[in-house]
Amino acid sequence: MPTTVTPSRGRHLPLYVRIWLAVVFAVAVLTLLTGWVLRMTAEPPLREVMVRNAAGELVGEGKARLRPPDGLPVEAPPLQEPDMSHPPGHFGSGPEFMVRMNNGELMHIHLPRPPHTFWSRPPFGFAWTLALVALAVALGTYPIARHLTRRLENLQKGVEQWGTGNLSARVAEQGNDEVTFLAQRFNHAAEQVEQLVTSHKSLLANASHELRSPLTRIRMGLELMGNSPSPAMKEEISRSVGELDQLIDEILLASRLDAKEIDLGTVEAVDLTGLASEECARVDAHLDLGLTPQSFVVPGVAKLLRRMLRNLLENARRYGTSDIEVQLAPQTERNRPWVRLTVCDRGPGVPLDLRERIFEPFYRLPGASEREGGVGLGLSLVRSIVQRHGGQVHCEDRAGGGACFVVELPAS
Repeated sequence: MPTTVTPSRGRHLPLYVRIWLAVVFAVAVLTLLTGWVLRMTAEPPLREVMVRNAAGELVGEGKARLRPPDGLPVEAPPLQEPDMSHPPGHFGSGPEFMVRMNNGELMHIHLPRPPHTFWSRPPFGFAWTLALVALAVALGTYPIARHLTRRLENLQKGVEQWGTGNLSARVAEQGNDEVTFLAQRFNHAAEQVEQLVTSHKSLLANASHELRSPLTRIRMGLELMGNSPSPAMKEEISRSVGELDQLIDEILLASRLDAKEIDLGTVEAVDLTGLASEECARVDAHLDLGLTPQSFVVPGVAKLLRRMLRNLLENARRYGTSDIEVQLAPQTERNRPWVRLTVCDRGPGVPLDLRERIFEPFYRLPGASEREGGVGLGLSLVRSIVQRHGGQVHCEDRAGGGACFVVELPAS
């Protein structure tokens, strides 16, 4: 039996820690490179000085006095030039020069630096500056990285929860960026999958229930038929067999319509006017083409569009009266031409709160019985076919009583 291996995440740092460390490391490297470039491009310290008089004549020159190196022990004698009684640094910080004039006089020149403040004198030099920059970047980028990755973690938890079988799980949609867009697309896909799974479960459950009734009637008819079947018994068995055949055909078509990847036929230009004329003549319905009759052509699969119109007419004949009217009219919606197909009857109508439920599989209006024919898949197939053709369908009241089913399809 194959086993499912769950990837381990204990050996890896969390995403927000990795992002945070990457930012801190990048800024630290940038600071080091900047310091190295500044040190390489800085001017070398002054090592020599020349003294000139007002006429520009050189009257003396000398070199900088070197301070003791940092490696000398404390008890080491200070470095000093001959005839200078004080060591370098005696008069304060700044470069010092020993200048011998042309007349032999020895002079001491000191260029004092301004006193250092707390902010202008780092206590530990460049390392101190680098540490401050790293600390500032670490404190500033951690909340940003954590806020971004927290939303990714919430998205991950929602996906994992949905993957365990909780198809109603959704993720929060916060913000207006790529993470929000990903959450929206996941919620949309999860909703589509949940509807599809729920539809298939409902289809299987209701189909098994609906198949029992005609099978039970056939079994009882065979037992009661005996050696000499009556015409009524034969008719009842034939009707039950026809109902079974219709139910199986509608279940198979509903399953094929739910599977978007299945090819249901060749899409071609279908003359909806001619198709409606044939179907209206079959059930003796009135076809109204308006004051200026014209041919309405829509792109689609001819057999599916015929099935859609036939189901609407059968529904009107079953629950209405013989006064069935079919209307075809053009309309413009969303800057493109559409065809409006309306099938009206004079039946009891559909309550307002049930006008969406009648398109659900195996749903019957209260009071409807199996003896009236149909199993509740006709209108569900109508909606699936219309949606497959990029249209929409709804139910509304008919003036004077009855119901109207309105189908809107994009025209060629």
